[in-house]
Amino acid sequence: MVVKPKEALVFKKICEKCTVTVLVAASCFGVLSLGVSGAAMAQSAGSSVRGLPDFTELVEQVGPSVVNIRTLEKARPSEVSPGGSDEEMQELFRRFFGVPIPSVPRQAPRQNRPQEDAQPKGVGSGFILSADGFIMTNAHVVEGADEVLVTLTDKREFKARIVGADKRTDVAVVKIQATDLPAVKVGDVNRLRVGEWVMAIGSPFGLENTVTAGIVSAKQRDTGDYLSFIQTDVAINPGNSGGPLINMRGEVVGINSQIYSRSGGFMGISFAIPMDEAMRVSEQLRASGRVSRGRIGVQIAPVTKDVAESIGLVKAQGVLVRGVEEGSPAEKAGLEAGDIVTRFDGKPIEKPADLPRAVGNTKPGSKVGITVFRRGGHKELSITVAEIEVDKVAAASPEKKAPVATGQHWGLSVSGLTEAQKKEFRVRGGVRVDAASEAAARAGIREGDLIVAIANAEVTSLKEFELIMSRVDKNRPISVLIRRGDGAQYVLIRPVK
Repeated sequence: MVVKPKEALVFKKICEKCTVTVLVAASCFGVLSLGVSGAAMAQSAGSSVRGLPDFTELVEQVGPSVVNIRTLEKARPSEVSPGGSDEEMQELFRRFFGVPIPSVPRQAPRQNRPQEDAQPKGVGSGFILSADGFIMTNAHVVEGADEVLVTLTDKREFKARIVGADKRTDVAVVKIQATDLPAVKVGDVNRLRVGEWVMAIGSPFGLENTVTAGIVSAKQRDTGDYLSFIQTDVAINPGNSGGPLINMRGEVVGINSQIYSRSGGFMGISFAIPMDEAMRVSEQLRASGRVSRGRIGVQIAPVTKDVAESIGLVKAQGVLVRGVEEGSPAEKAGLEAGDIVTRFDGKPIEKPADLPRAVGNTKPGSKVGITVFRRGGHKELSITVAEIEVDKVAAASPEKKAPVATGQHWGLSVSGLTEAQKKEFRVRGGVRVDAASEAAARAGIREGDLIVAIANAEVTSLKEFELIMSRVDKNRPISVLIRRGDGAQYVLIRPVK
């Protein structure tokens, strides 16, 4: 496209030694062309760039292992649009991280058009895992595709078979019929350091074999249940999805997967799937076409500093068990609502995301140890991990009333539970909150909650509740473990002043 003078924007940056004039010409398709003055080129040989990394050898080494991936889908006659002046713009939308084209008015198909045509769906990137044609990419790149086409850097194009895709980690493996392909080297993510230079190769906006570089901004950035990501400032745009993140040794340490953006383009924050996690997933996909994950059947919540201090934990760590699924491995192992899981299979659990990841990475059927903090002390349990399934939605139990007692100083009015209610609520004991005011209300306790423990002491009955309440220090906050529906949580009731 020829850029007219009135369409160009000129920016000037004044440096101590030179003037750099950058001409930015933006076409209607969002493609930017940059022109740099001769003074700037001369500067590249100057002392101001000494010490900066040279990526040329890395590009020559890894570039042939990076592929372009195009996906096609079969469109019904009502979905097929005849050619027109806006076809290029529609294709640009299709290339946005593999997202389908937005709904637009369609004209009737031509009579001589086939009943089903393969229409472009999306564009992404990938890289060669093995010389015999296994290729890794993102699951969202190939999701919903009826046909996957892989183009190598030597311009050879192959129709690929989807071996398997895992939505939870956004990892997919496809296979092409080829041999002697240049496979990537997989790096050790544990050696990756914040501030280290990294490089990406991919197809942003469909522009094949585009190289960008930056540094590692953070590691173990939590943005998902089953993965912590590598955060970088490498320019990643729509179409880079599935491409490799490469360290200065020419090793792949991640798969470029997500961006943080308010505009749909690069804003300096990109996320890559750590390669160690991706390889674990790919091995299962290649072996069986699916990923098998463990589950134990608990609902969890974070442990706050106030709760940790009130129940005697040294620091706010682990995860609070808010609920235990009936008939689940957790229930069979003896886990209870209100337990705080501090270790699983010997590994420390520091935050809520740690437990589902540890459980998910455990092979179903395995028997492992689990450490919980309960009633002021640690307890060792053994649990047999089951295979993950669709989560069940727990319904809140109906509320029933019984004889009444009060904790007037704390703003509580409670009633005991009948044996039928204990069975219904699936608790060994406890009392039901009939009214909460003053301090209890401010702590978040409300009518219908079940109180099952106070100050690390189990509440087994109405009488036990009254006994515990008579002994607590009324001038200090007390921790209360409550059940609400099928969930449990700690609250801290602070004394009225």
